[in-house]
Amino acid sequence: MIKFENVDKVYANGTRALDKVSLEIEQGEFVAIIGLSGAGKSTLIRTVNKMIDITAGKLTVNGIDVSTLKGKELRKFRRKIGMVFQSFNLVLRTSVINNVLAARVADMSLIRTLLGLYSKQDKIQALEALDKVGILEKAYSRADQLSGGQQQRVALARTLAQNPEIILADEPVAALDPVMADVVMEDFKRINKDLNITVVINIHHVDLALQYADRIIGINAGKIVYDGPTKNITNETLKMIYGRELTEDDLMKEKKND
Repeated sequence: MIKFENVDKVYANGTRALDKVSLEIEQGEFVAIIGLSGAGKSTLIRTVNKMIDITAGKLTVNGIDVSTLKGKELRKFRRKIGMVFQSFNLVLRTSVINNVLAARVADMSLIRTLLGLYSKQDKIQALEALDKVGILEKAYSRADQLSGGQQQRVALARTLAQNPEIILADEPVAALDPVMADVVMEDFKRINKDLNITVVINIHHVDLALQYADRIIGINAGKIVYDGPTKNITNETLKMIYGRELTEDDLMKEKKND
């Protein structure tokens, strides 16, 4: 489904964020990308939906060469790729269901969008998405009345309302307390298994990556240094990815530096 072939990304300031990256991610996988701050994790994820252009190599998603996409074709392509960020990107002064319905705007006419004329099917789909993440009862609450964890679940429901084939998540639990981080990761895992949606998460919380992901991709200075099953991760593997033995203090620093 997602295929990187010798992909490089060099920013204008000369920083090489990705260095000859080659990997394949199949339909229905749950993949966690781990590594130090600045290792290239966010860049790797954001090239998949062309939020960031690659410099060299080839990146294909469902057989489509991502580098060739622009305009209407790019917008159509992105509808099948949901994106969840560390910041929830909600409209706080409106209802939860209206935030989820925003995912349907791409398929609506300008007039219907301006007037907020969502179809009955759109509303049903939004409510089903909220049910899938366990906050259906909050559908008609204002978003600013929710906790951080609940707001992230709304963001995830909004992504589900797109009917995505792939969900990319860039540090989705970094701003949450440990209890809510577990809850949101459980949501991702359930969605991955029940709906067969590919989930690719960039995450600093190594313990959560090991607990929920089926596959780990470790990146160091733009290079893939580990790519394999979660069950095969050892302390030596983590040392190779991070360049040193990891401690609890290290993990906290990584979270703060992201």
